[in-house]
Amino acid sequence: FRIMAGKVKWVTDIEKSVLINNFEKRGWIQVAENEDWNFYWMSVQTIRNVFSVEAGYRLSDDQIVNHFPNHYELTRKDLMVKNIKRYRKELEKEGSPLAEKDENGKYIYLDFVPVTFMLPADYNLFVEEFRKNPSSTWIMKPCGKAQGKGIFLINKLSQIKKWSRDSKTSSFVSQSSKEAYVISLYINNPLLIGGKKFDLRLYVLVSTYRPLRCYMYKLGFCRFCTVKYTPSTSELDNMFVHLTNVAIQKHGDDYNHIHGGKWTVSNLRLYLESTRGKEVTNKLFDEIHWIIVQSLKAVAPVMNNDKHCFECYGYDIIIDDKLKPWLIEVNASPSLTSSTANDRILKYNLINDTLNIAVPNGEIPDCKWNKSPPKEVLGNYEVLYDEEMAQSDGAEREPRARPGQAMGGKGSRAREPGKPVLTTWK
Repeated sequence: FRIMAGKVKWVTDIEKSVLINNFEKRGWIQVAENEDWNFYWMSVQTIRNVFSVEAGYRLSDDQIVNHFPNHYELTRKDLMVKNIKRYRKELEKEGSPLAEKDENGKYIYLDFVPVTFMLPADYNLFVEEFRKNPSSTWIMKPCGKAQGKGIFLINKLSQIKKWSRDSKTSSFVSQSSKEAYVISLYINNPLLIGGKKFDLRLYVLVSTYRPLRCYMYKLGFCRFCTVKYTPSTSELDNMFVHLTNVAIQKHGDDYNHIHGGKWTVSNLRLYLESTRGKEVTNKLFDEIHWIIVQSLKAVAPVMNNDKHCFECYGYDIIIDDKLKPWLIEVNASPSLTSSTANDRILKYNLINDTLNIAVPNGEIPDCKWNKSPPKEVLGNYEVLYDEEMAQSDGAEREPRARPGQAMGGKGSRAREPGKPVLTTWK
């Protein structure tokens, strides 16, 4: 039978060996490079070909693939922001308590993405916002690139104009003057540990969007910068201070190849519990889970929910010094490359647990099954949100309580007397 179909250019030999060893361990395959159909983990480019109208290919019932056809609605930086903005407006029209705003017009519960504009389309809107606070710092990112490529920080309008001119005449940032960028308000007060900035890489598996069913992987990690953080404008060009991407940090003089500048999420939790307290830490992680579920709900209506598909996303979250989490971006192809021994163990287990949910008990895949695996096969995954279960419980569409105050890590208990339990959370 065929679980991953299609020829793929592997990113690294490590990724290929981890995946193939994992498949062979189940007795599923003996990989033959010259076959027309091999059991491969598809790239985002391959998935476009499989589902393209021109190709006309139809997957059979025993074929499943590891991306949704239009995953980019969530994983392209500009489309993610666009869909979240649309989601907010829809909730406002419905009169949902989730769309409540404060006296300054800011969302109370749905303010989890930094202020963002598309360039060049929203240039005038950006200028208007910039002039409200001319001392602010902004970060520019190409919409369709990863690993920190093409990212830079600005704090003057003249730098935008220089970028616009240079991108048309040279390779300053992009090879094409038509390449879209997003520009976001830079979070210049990140939570620091040891004086260094970090972000969280969390893995989230979606087995179906309608109804939405998603799983959180417990073994995420923090990625640290190698150079101590400073908000000084003189260091805006120093990416070792500002960008946590391993693809960038590994070239720094202070990069440690043993631990790779990484901490496990469990270590972060212990650190925060000891320095900030357990209740505050629980609230933070509740809010992170809240952000993830809301981002998935934002794209669910527009996602092509093909029955052959599942997808494991890499969520990047930054925490500021007030312990407020911010969604930075979502990756369609989170790196499976191992930079350390612990990395290899984590990513091998990630693949193993993902496949156990996609194909329980290593049986022949069947895209028609209900995609609700038994608890014993979840491994290090835990159910984050199950829309079908929420509806069967007769719960409201969304809880009225402020996220993070009324739920535990699994959303099963209330923190304060009189506060409703978030029954829709699992």
